[in-house]
Amino acid sequence: MKDRWQQLAVSLRNELVKVQRVLRRIEEGWRRARLSADDYYLDAVALNLHGFYGGWERIFERIATVVEGARLIAGEQGVELQSHVFVGHEVKTIVEFIKERGFDLLVIGFMGHSALYDRVMGSTCQGLVRLASCAVLVVK
Repeated sequence: MKDRWQQLAVSLRNELVKVQRVLRRIEEGWRRARLSADDYYLDAVALNLHGFYGGWERIFERIATVVEGARLIAGEQGVELQSHVFVGHEVKTIVEFIKERGFDLLVIGFMGHSALYDRVMGSTCQGLVRLASCAVLVVK
């Protein structure tokens, strides 16, 4: 099971690298379009925007497939699984969602980083344990 999640993470990371590459092409095309009166650069920007959104669509499709698979497995065990997608700082966003919904328990996975990373960047897991208004179960 761990291999499956690692494969998904690698797949998503690779797709994000492609999206970043397309975004750089968009930015360069836009810069050149502003410097010249040539519609060629605007056409290139439009084509690259299509690739940019296509990349995000592939990412969300992969995530939705995994979530649907988890929902089916949970359903077989009599557990209703709901998924929610948010944009924002992960700790703040999850803590606000917990408060809005009045949850009793938050179950989160722990993915360790180096001590230096956690010291510099902070840990999502630690932040949620510290700030959540409900009990938190950390699974490794």
